[in-house]
Amino acid sequence: MGYLLYAVSFLFLMAGTLLYATRSRWFHLLPPNITEPFYSRIPTSFMSDVESGFTSNDFDLSGNVMDGDSRAGLDVRGKREVQRIMKNRGIGFDEARRVYMEQNFKKNNIGEDGLPRDPKFVSFS
Repeated sequence: MGYLLYAVSFLFLMAGTLLYATRSRWFHLLPPNITEPFYSRIPTSFMSDVESGFTSNDFDLSGNVMDGDSRAGLDVRGKREVQRIMKNRGIGFDEARRVYMEQNFKKNNIGEDGLPRDPKFVSFS
């Protein structure tokens, strides 16, 4: 009986170690409602956004912090998505923001030129 308990605990430990070591390959496949608690501690003010790395030379939040902006900070859903893109693809903040915006444009049927792809769209220049 002792050998069975030892074997089961050893297999459980090995499986856990294997899952942990390969988490970068399968973690993004889990549905968002399961992974939500892992990303729930995202900052909620501009100061926290700056400290968490959601700023760059092209997207500077220091003006908001210096002016004492009392708003809640950046959009929580957008920050989660940008953070997920940064972690999954291993890219920086600016590149992740660009990818996030391209995904939103594609989802909303907007072309790369910023114009809607709707065939009924009429533009006067």
